[in-house]
Amino acid sequence: MCGEKIEYLQGGREMSCHFCGKTELAHVHCGQGHYICESCHGERYLRPMRSFMKLAEGDNPLLLAEGMLNKIPLPMLGCEHAWIAVAALMVALKNHGPLKITEEMMEEALSRTRKQAIGAYCGLTGICGMAPAMGAVFSVILGASCPGDLETSTTMRAVSKVIAAIADETGPCCCKNFLRTSLITAAQVLQETLQIDLPVAAEIYCIDSDRHPHGCREERCRYYWKHAPMG
Repeated sequence: MCGEKIEYLQGGREMSCHFCGKTELAHVHCGQGHYICESCHGERYLRPMRSFMKLAEGDNPLLLAEGMLNKIPLPMLGCEHAWIAVAALMVALKNHGPLKITEEMMEEALSRTRKQAIGAYCGLTGICGMAPAMGAVFSVILGASCPGDLETSTTMRAVSKVIAAIADETGPCCCKNFLRTSLITAAQVLQETLQIDLPVAAEIYCIDSDRHPHGCREERCRYYWKHAPMG
């Protein structure tokens, strides 16, 4: 909001949202002491995201995600990237078939993700928002629930593979890397478990390295722009 770097607290502190005034336990604020609650933080991104979900074509979740990143001015970091992961994967599945993905299913997956994808908790609990995002997609398309058997175990295994994949991309965390890595991993799990072969081939080179508030991993990131072929 003011351009100051985000400060991470080791313990929760009651703070009031700068926009709506709601007081809640917070773990992050900016250097000027501003705090924004989760509801206010990403609300303005939902409308263009939902419009994209209704109109987007193609079945490559990576390219769909890049399309949203290019059209929706997200901050460098934030759990809104998990929402994009849900939107991209659900749209890809809808356009690819043979699953009958409805608008209600897409909205349900997005709603579930928003309940658990909470800013800064990747570092506070080890659960990046991409985990509930991919878990919500698998849960919705499989009909998983607590009493379930194979549907629930398949969902949990998919989430564990996503977490394992993005754990290799930390230091520091990067939501844009995690988004891309999670979609590739989820596509692999879909092929292995449901024989749904989503295309994920795409040459993606990130140009946001200068925006990273904690310092980009640069050469250690597979999407770093300097890895692009010359010429």
